[in-house]
Amino acid sequence: MNLTTARTQELLVKPIPSVMTRLVKQLRRFAFTAAILVLWQYVSTSVLDQTTRALLPAPTAIFPAAWELITSGDLLHHTLDSLKREMLAFLWATIAIPIGIAMSWWRAIEEQLDPVMELLRPIPPLAWIPLSILWFGIGDTQNQFIIFLAIFFPILLNTISGVKSIEQNLIRAARCLGANQWNILRRVVFKAALPYIITGIRIGLGVGWMALVAAELVGASSGLGFLINDARTVLRTDYVIVGMATIGIVGLLIDRTIRWVSKLFLPWSR
Repeated sequence: MNLTTARTQELLVKPIPSVMTRLVKQLRRFAFTAAILVLWQYVSTSVLDQTTRALLPAPTAIFPAAWELITSGDLLHHTLDSLKREMLAFLWATIAIPIGIAMSWWRAIEEQLDPVMELLRPIPPLAWIPLSILWFGIGDTQNQFIIFLAIFFPILLNTISGVKSIEQNLIRAARCLGANQWNILRRVVFKAALPYIITGIRIGLGVGWMALVAAELVGASSGLGFLINDARTVLRTDYVIVGMATIGIVGLLIDRTIRWVSKLFLPWSR
């Protein structure tokens, strides 16, 4: 009996999991989430009194509120505005990639820029909100500035780490084959550091998403942060929770998208 025949018989004997079995395995992943929702429902409806219940509405009250925001188009409108600010600020923040490569490759540039970057990096993006409102006013530019700061430094630090971790034998081999400095930077250094850069983008977009929503709480006329703050002023805690849930879902989708792109274009870094 050859190897192929044995493998075929093994597959025939091995039971194929049914659709129901696979469904049960998938649902089992959400057991803890379901338990939290059940506990939340019980506390809101049976433990809290009528007055306090308004501050923590039950899940059965959240879903109708979410449907209201979806059917009215408000949720989509505010979500798209927040995503637009995030993406535009991200495009500006990608300047951190060439800066990080330059700082890692040329010591003179690192000596000049490193003290400034290390001075600015510990300052939280939210600390810039008062100044950014004075500089840019309340609107998209101010929000984009805050999220730019949040995204810039994670990309910068991961780019520097990626370049400095490159195996020196790769660079020596490229030089021995006649590659000039530009080709080494473009075809060896950048590609070798790309997994680190993608990690920096993942971290940066996550931090930037949180910073953007916080900036919208005080400096925007639209967006998910504005939606949450506006609902708070009229005591619509159900809208507040819907806005918070949307922030979490969108943030999860952004992260999953980056991970999918990374696996697609950087299979060697899995």
